[in-house]
Amino acid sequence: MKIAVIADPHFHDVDNRQGVGRGDRVAVRTLADTNASTRVFNESFHATRALLDDIVRRGISLVAIAGDLTDDGQQSTMAAATVLLADYSRRFGLRFVATPGNHDLYAIHGRHQSKRFLNPDGSHTLVTSDADIGQDNSVDKIVSAEMYCGGYEQAIPALSALGFFRRDGDLHWECPFGIDDRLEARIFDIVSSDGKTVRRMADASFLVEPVEGLWLLSIDANVFEPKNGDLDPAAEKSYHDSTDAGWNSMPRNKGFVLDWMKHVAARAKAQGKRLIAFSHYPIIDPLNGTSADEAKLLNDTSFLRRTPRADVSKVAAATGIKVHFSGHLHINDTAIFRDGDDWLVNIAVPSMVGFPPAYKIVEIGDDRLDVETVVVAEVPAYDTAFALYRVEAAREGASAAVTEAIGHADFLSRHLAEMVRHRYLPKEWPRDLAILVPQLDLGDLERLAGARAPLTASDAMPFLAAVAKPDAQDWRVLPFFEMVVDWYRLRKGREVALDFIEPARIVAYRHLAALFAAGSWPEGCLQDRLASFMRMLTDWLASAPSGDFSVDLATGDVISRSHLGRTVRRQTGSA
Repeated sequence: MKIAVIADPHFHDVDNRQGVGRGDRVAVRTLADTNASTRVFNESFHATRALLDDIVRRGISLVAIAGDLTDDGQQSTMAAATVLLADYSRRFGLRFVATPGNHDLYAIHGRHQSKRFLNPDGSHTLVTSDADIGQDNSVDKIVSAEMYCGGYEQAIPALSALGFFRRDGDLHWECPFGIDDRLEARIFDIVSSDGKTVRRMADASFLVEPVEGLWLLSIDANVFEPKNGDLDPAAEKSYHDSTDAGWNSMPRNKGFVLDWMKHVAARAKAQGKRLIAFSHYPIIDPLNGTSADEAKLLNDTSFLRRTPRADVSKVAAATGIKVHFSGHLHINDTAIFRDGDDWLVNIAVPSMVGFPPAYKIVEIGDDRLDVETVVVAEVPAYDTAFALYRVEAAREGASAAVTEAIGHADFLSRHLAEMVRHRYLPKEWPRDLAILVPQLDLGDLERLAGARAPLTASDAMPFLAAVAKPDAQDWRVLPFFEMVVDWYRLRKGREVALDFIEPARIVAYRHLAALFAAGSWPEGCLQDRLASFMRMLTDWLASAPSGDFSVDLATGDVISRSHLGRTVRRQTGSA
């Protein structure tokens, strides 16, 4: 029995500029917005098809979607995405079972969306559902109701074919509220932290048995907690966004779902069912114990804000669900949590619109799960938007180096480098380190590791200028920026990232990490901060298997079956 698990397709219909119509004015998002985002936009149109085609070629018919099927839940995008899936169901017999992501819906009433679309001359038009928003530097503004992101009352019926309601042929279907699948029967009260504001909210969790012996548990871990105060219940600002909340908000706001999960797990065990659980959000710390070092080096990052607390993982493990698949963070990772006899494995599934572009194939046996990580490196028509990107870049005096990519995976690798340059360094790194990174090479790091006195970031360049520099050679001439990009590749791809990094670089990185690990410096000095950086890198290299591996369903042990790193794809860190 095999199933495919995919996450975060973020499907965007490049053929439909909402409010304008099809064909004559395509809906291509700007390169500037793409470079600043954690995902690419336009490329999802062909990448989603390539992903589904790969699944069809492998003869798999059951597909679980761990949330964020759509770009941002826009009504026209939702319609296009569901039509695409229906087409694959009709032509190839694929059965899709999904969970909602934070980009698919918003609370009960929904929220406005606004996007910038490129024109043939490289300028852009703002298309929005909000008539009151300004157009800023866009040359035009189009207001379209099709851009609106719906809430539960709109989105879940639109996704009805993806398991959210009972369908003919299902051997079993239920939700936390019983066997009534009507949305109005799946409502609960959610309360603000001060206890003074109560809102009626829907929960879209469900359990389905699509084939004999297999239970798929789709957990709606979106939590839209009302903010304190008597605010407009239809306004976006009246709720805490589920993006950062995830599982950390589940015990307080959706304890009934956790109780139901425990009941489902117990029945699955008693009846001999194979239970696969999935939600949009990770249920275990995806940083594999490196959160403290990340907080020390970078302070507040999106990863840290979205990291499940240990007490939440403990509660989840106590439900007995054992194996859980997640999306949201666009990473490839396997995390294991143990608490006495309780254990839980969280398998984070990558996205086709972020590095690395991959999905999971799960073969379900009597005593183990075999998990294969499939990288979809090549996507036909991956460069559809490149011509417009170049026109935009020429108009804005910006770089279009990402358009030199030789394939989809290479494009995403280049996009990650641009994200480091335009997003991570300026927005998440401390200013002194962000300034220093582009000035150093690996030889400089080696000399800093050998410094006897503790340094600050501002001391680094004067110190290096005063110390004789060896003749430029081998790995020592590699810019530190390249290592930072590889650091993010490993952070996002773990084992799979090794197919995209030259083995000689890994050897150099381990050498530097050993030098910094051997030192002893006062907390907060430059060498101490760089040691945290190196320690995280080595921890990710030694983390639980995330390529091809097996999960022992009796013990929770994860055993690697990978033979990755044999082929290094084109290195594009400084593109």
